[in-house]
Amino acid sequence: MKIDMTISIVPTVQNSHTVLESNSSNYCTLQWRRNQLLVKSSGTIKQPYMPLLENHEYLKQCLIHSSVKLVRIDPKLGEEKVRLWAEACKSASKPVYLRTSAAQKQQKPNSSLLWWLKRLTEWAIASVILLVVSPLMLLLALLMKNIDSQATLFERSWHVGEKGKLFQLIKYRTKSVNQNTEENTTKLARWMGKYGLDNLPQLLNVLRGDMGLFGCRCCRLEDAIRLTPQAQKQLNNRPGLTGSWEVESEEGKILHLDSQTS
Repeated sequence: MKIDMTISIVPTVQNSHTVLESNSSNYCTLQWRRNQLLVKSSGTIKQPYMPLLENHEYLKQCLIHSSVKLVRIDPKLGEEKVRLWAEACKSASKPVYLRTSAAQKQQKPNSSLLWWLKRLTEWAIASVILLVVSPLMLLLALLMKNIDSQATLFERSWHVGEKGKLFQLIKYRTKSVNQNTEENTTKLARWMGKYGLDNLPQLLNVLRGDMGLFGCRCCRLEDAIRLTPQAQKQLNNRPGLTGSWEVESEEGKILHLDSQTS
């Protein structure tokens, strides 16, 4: 039996306390709209502070037992809170998006025959490429395990896909967890990075539909959050393995997004 998330948080609301101005940076408001959960930051506090919303396991259980089909998060909440919600949504198998005004206005291309044809073509090409390079990927995996058997083969990091959808980009792990093998790992990492071999697992992201073969390079979550509202329009585009995506920083405060392909 499913329990609506609005009911699930009632005990928390009853036991909550008024948010002080010093804690306002940790505050978020929740709104339900057409089976979507909007997680927003607000300067004017309209809901009680719910401490349990800072807990991954609680968020996961609430999302699992709710009727929410999609979660949109305000990037103004900051990287730490967005990442917390993203991890909880992943555990609950709920799609999660960065909420931007530009993304809300974009028309859905899913009904377009051309869009589906392009998607199918890219999936077929990625499948063939993955089949061809699979021996090389296996060889790289054996080399990595031989150098550092304790480390996992892959590393996953949150990136922003089409229309602000968050997903975890897959790459070969190039950092060692064992100091004794760090030098050899660095040599292998340099070699893999020189030829872009550490990015081969991203073909799995293409097969999953997170990105395409052609288009802009996907933006990291930490960079996307710091983009200006105008630059966030680029997050509507579907990222790909090719294309150009640059994020330049001036004194760590000003970011510029340069995309020449869509």
